[in-house]
Amino acid sequence: MIKLYENGVYLVDGKEIVEDTAEAKEILGKKGENVPSKEEAAKGTMAYGILKEHNTSGNMEQLQIKFDKLTSHDITFVGIIQTARASGLEEFPVPYVLTNCHNSLCAVGGTINEDDHMFGLSCAKRYGGMYVPPHQAVIHQFAREMLAGGGKMILGSDSHTRYGALGTMAMGEGGPELVKQLLNRTYDIAMPGVIAIYLDGEPMKGVGPQDVALAIIGAVFGNGYVKNKVMEFVGPGVSKLSADYRIGVDVMTTETTCLSSIWTTDGKIKEFYDIHGRSADYKELKPEAVTYYDGMVYVNLSEIKPMIAMPFHPSNTYTIEELQANLMDILEDCEKKALVSLDGQVDFTLKNKVRDGKLYVDQGIIAGCAGGGFENICAAADILKGQSIGADEFTLSVYPASTPIYMELAKNGKLADLMATGAIVKTAFCGPCFGAGDTPANNAFSIRHSTRNFPNREGSKIQNGQISSVALMDARSIAATAANKGYLTAATEMDVEFTGPKYFFDKSIYENRVYDGVGKPDKNVEVKFGPNIKDWPEMTALTEHMVLKVVSEIHDPVTTTDELIPSGETSSFRSNPLGLAEFTLSRKDPEYVGRAKAVQLGEKARVAGEDIYAALPEVKEVFEKIGGKFDVKPEETQIGSLVYAVKPGDGSAREQAASCQKVLGGFANIAKEYATKRYRSNLINWGMLPFLYPDEELPFKNGDYIFVKDIKKAVTEKEEVIKAYVVGDDMKEFDLKLGDLTDDEREIIEKGCLINYYRANR
Repeated sequence: MIKLYENGVYLVDGKEIVEDTAEAKEILGKKGENVPSKEEAAKGTMAYGILKEHNTSGNMEQLQIKFDKLTSHDITFVGIIQTARASGLEEFPVPYVLTNCHNSLCAVGGTINEDDHMFGLSCAKRYGGMYVPPHQAVIHQFAREMLAGGGKMILGSDSHTRYGALGTMAMGEGGPELVKQLLNRTYDIAMPGVIAIYLDGEPMKGVGPQDVALAIIGAVFGNGYVKNKVMEFVGPGVSKLSADYRIGVDVMTTETTCLSSIWTTDGKIKEFYDIHGRSADYKELKPEAVTYYDGMVYVNLSEIKPMIAMPFHPSNTYTIEELQANLMDILEDCEKKALVSLDGQVDFTLKNKVRDGKLYVDQGIIAGCAGGGFENICAAADILKGQSIGADEFTLSVYPASTPIYMELAKNGKLADLMATGAIVKTAFCGPCFGAGDTPANNAFSIRHSTRNFPNREGSKIQNGQISSVALMDARSIAATAANKGYLTAATEMDVEFTGPKYFFDKSIYENRVYDGVGKPDKNVEVKFGPNIKDWPEMTALTEHMVLKVVSEIHDPVTTTDELIPSGETSSFRSNPLGLAEFTLSRKDPEYVGRAKAVQLGEKARVAGEDIYAALPEVKEVFEKIGGKFDVKPEETQIGSLVYAVKPGDGSAREQAASCQKVLGGFANIAKEYATKRYRSNLINWGMLPFLYPDEELPFKNGDYIFVKDIKKAVTEKEEVIKAYVVGDDMKEFDLKLGDLTDDEREIIEKGCLINYYRANR
C-alpha cells in the first residue's frame, strides 16, 4: 500500500506521523513535545543539514553548493573536460573519478571508444583525477564502494547518481554543472522541498528492491509529487532492509523526477563501510525529534508485491499478479500507449506473446547500477539453482556491477550455479540500460532489472522498421521467469530458500588496476586526442532581438532525452559535437536536422558579415514583415531554430540533449513545462532560452517564424513577460516566460553559452 499525503507532515521521533492540519499543533502539544515552528521543524531534515554544510552563499533559500567529489562516465567526461579546458581548467580541484562503463564495447566506430578512454586516462594524469578502466565497475557501483561517505555530497554527470542509502546526497546533472565545480564555481539552486518516504513493515519473501521502487515510481511520477524535490527515506521499515536492498530502491528514485535522496543510516550501513575498508566514512543520520516535511509518501513494504513496468516508461506499473489476471486488457493498453511513444511508425503488439494464456518473454537481463548488486544476483542464483533456462528463444544475461562483486560470486559458487542453467554472466557494463548491448530480435520482449525502458533503450531502431520492447522487473522475478523457461512468473510463486551469503570485498582488484592520481596533477602529461574528439564550435552572444523558426513540434505528454538525442550506438560520437548532432531527434522527427541546418545557414552568414538573404532566402520576407512594425536591423538580429515540446527532458542527465540543438543553431525551446531541472539547466548552460508557454492551444505551428523583441533586455533586466510575435501579415502577438533564473544563468545566456561566460570572466 502506498499513500500520498495531501498536506505536509510532522515526523515525531522518526516514527510517528502528524499531518499538517488545523489540529497538528494541538496533537503535538499533547505529546509533551516542545513544538517548533514549521520553519524551524523543516530545518530538522537530514537533507537540510547536509545542504547547509555544503552551502557557500550564507542564504539557505538560495543555495550555492560545492560538492565533495565528482564522477563521470565515458559518454560524458570527454565533453565535460573539453568544456573545462576551453574555460581555463588547470587541475581538478576536487576528487574527480572517470569511469568507463558505457562506451566499453569498442565495436562501433573503429577506435572511437578506446580513444575516449585514453583521453580520460591522460586527463586523469594531467589534471589529477582517478581513472577506472573498462569492465572494472559501473559508475555508480564504484561510487558506492569507493566514494560515498556519510553527510557528503557527490555530483555526477549521469542521472542515476544516487547514493542516499549510504548517507550521501548525490545529484545527477548535465556536464556543464560539473564544469562549474571543476572551475571552482558552485551549483546554484533554490532550497528544494523535502518529501518523506516513510517505510513501514517488511518485504515479503521474493519481493526485491526493484519491486518497491517501481511501486513508488508508479504512485508519484504522473502527478509530480516529488518533482525536483529531495526524497528522504525514514520510518521503521528502513531497518528491515539490507544495505544492498536500500541501494536498489534508492538508485531508481531518479525515475520519480526527484532532485536527490537521503536515507536514515544505521548499523547495516556501518557494516557496508566496514566491509569496504572505509569505516571512517560512516556517519549516523536521522531527522530531528520533530521534523517537518513538505509531503509524505507512506509505503507499507509488507503489502508490496512483485511488480512490472510495462513498455515504454518506468511509471507504467502493475503488479505481476494484476497483469496475469488482466493480460489482454493491459496488453491492449500498451498498444495504445505505443501509438504515442512510437508515433505509429511501426506496428507494435505484445498479444502474440501470449501462449496458452501466459505471457512469454524472449529475454531476461539483470544488469547495471540497479540490478547488478551482489544480493540481487545471489537471490537469482538461488532461484535458478539446478534449473535450466531452456534451449528455446529465451536467453538470460547477468552483469555484476563491479569486478569485486564478480570475484565474490566466483568464490562463493553463485557464478557456477548461474552458468550451469544456461545463463551468461558478463563483465560490468551499462549497455543494457541504454541500448548498447543485448539488443533483442525484432518484435521480441525483454524483461530487465535495469533503470529504464524507454523506446529504443533496448537497442532497436524505429527509423529502420525495427522494434523490440522492455519491461522492468526485479532480479528475483526475472530468475523465476527464467526457471519457467521464459513464461512470466513472480518470484513469490517459487518455493525457494534464499541463502543470503555474506559479502567479502577485495580492494586489491582496484589497487591493481585503477589509476589514482587525485591531488597529483602532472602538467607534463599530454592529453591524448583520437581523431573523433573535436572541440566545441564557436557560439555567438545574445543579440538585442531574435528571429526563431519552429523546426519541430512535439505534442507527446512527455518527451525524453532519448527522443531528443538517441542513446545506443550514437554514444560512440559523444566526443564529436558536430558528428553527434546529426542524430538529433532522429527517432522522433527525422526531418529536424535538415530544417535546423537550413536555418543555421542564415545565422552563419550574419556572423560572417555575408548576405543573409542569399544564405536563407525565406528570411527576407520575414524581416520585411518585422520591419513593417519595428525598427530592426537584420544584421544585428540572431537567426536560429527552436523546438516546441509539451514537457521535454525526462530521463538522462546528458547535456547533449540540449547541446546538439545548439550546435545545429537551436537557440530556444518552448515548453508547457520542463520534465526535470537538469534538462532546463542544460539548455541554459548552452545559452538556449528555456521559454515557457502554458496554454494548450499554440499561437504558432511548425514552420512558422517567431520574432522575439528586446530579448537581451528582457534577460538582463529580469522581465517576467517577454513579447513575441508570429511573423505573418498580422504579426500575432503572444507572451512567453523564462521562469526563475539566477544572475549567473542570465549572464550565461547573454554570453551565448557557459564556455563564453567563463572566457569573459577568466
